[in-house]
Amino acid sequence: QVQLVESGGGLVQPGGSLKLSCVASGFTFISYAMNWYRQAPGKERELVARISSGAGRTTYVDSAKGRFTISRDNIKNTVYLQMNSLKPEDTAVYYCHVTFWSTDYWGQGTQVTVSS
Repeated sequence: QVQLVESGGGLVQPGGSLKLSCVASGFTFISYAMNWYRQAPGKERELVARISSGAGRTTYVDSAKGRFTISRDNIKNTVYLQMNSLKPEDTAVYYCHVTFWSTDYWGQGTQVTVSS
């Protein structure tokens, strides 16, 4: 079965950095695009970054451009989200996501809190 397990969240001061990881299993990782979403309290879940299958073409929400980098290791079946210059408005639960056979799968989420 498909499993996505995130890690790497935490409390960081404004301007700081965090790197999230998501280990995937249960499907042929290299063949699927992977996404990072986030959901802040009282807000809808939003797509933050996407990386295509294979070599990995990337796209970002405007608020993440220039600060976040999504990458993948197709040997380790892992997708990463490097977040730099973090702002309080980046505070949210971050989720790893894949669509497999028309079904959406989500990780358990990892909390990112940006606060002084």
